[in-house]
Amino acid sequence: MEVIRQMAGNQAFLDFQNNLSQTPLHLAVITDQPEIAENLLKAGCDPEIRDFRGNTPLHIACEQGSLRSVSVLTQHCQQHHLPSVLQAANYNGHTCLHLASIQGYLAVVEYLLSLGADVNAQEPCNGRTALHLAVDLQNPDLVSLLVKHGADVNKVTYQGYSPYQLTWGRDNTSIQEQLKHLTAADLQMLPESEDEESSESESEFTEDELMYDDCRIGGRQLAF
Repeated sequence: MEVIRQMAGNQAFLDFQNNLSQTPLHLAVITDQPEIAENLLKAGCDPEIRDFRGNTPLHIACEQGSLRSVSVLTQHCQQHHLPSVLQAANYNGHTCLHLASIQGYLAVVEYLLSLGADVNAQEPCNGRTALHLAVDLQNPDLVSLLVKHGADVNKVTYQGYSPYQLTWGRDNTSIQEQLKHLTAADLQMLPESEDEESSESESEFTEDELMYDDCRIGGRQLAF
């Protein structure tokens, strides 16, 4: 605390990163010391700096489920930082809301949403929202919470799947029933599989008309 007090305003010192690109603020969150995190923020520590996994301190607090650390990081950072840290995605494409949802920390999820986190933010790799993740995790309480806060039940992944469509084949039928009456009719039926489409066109070549007739193994040409 004395070092923080002495170096208040010295941005380079306060934001110095170790070999894992972690700042003192990251370490304060990792070790669950929100009082140190609060003093670092008040001294001018930057909450937007990322570690080697692309996580800001808020990402880590959400993944750990530390509501106190989440509160400190959002209440004591400068106002212009808050929208950025709420929207930031780590190198796996997860926002803070995604991480809290994956871990099932309902109190953290609700708190982030109250601050303005985008409930419909999509993972860049496959386009899943927090609601898609809640269905994947079969967490009915999380599904209810997200729907209550305006989650778009008709939002589809990059493969075209709505949250309701992801309920098919899952054990928890209550989630399916909860989403069914909210989902548009055209997003309730499963899309046609690629296997069906490919089977229709697989007869394009007969056994006597193979595309490749020059295959060799061990220098010998194969006989078809």
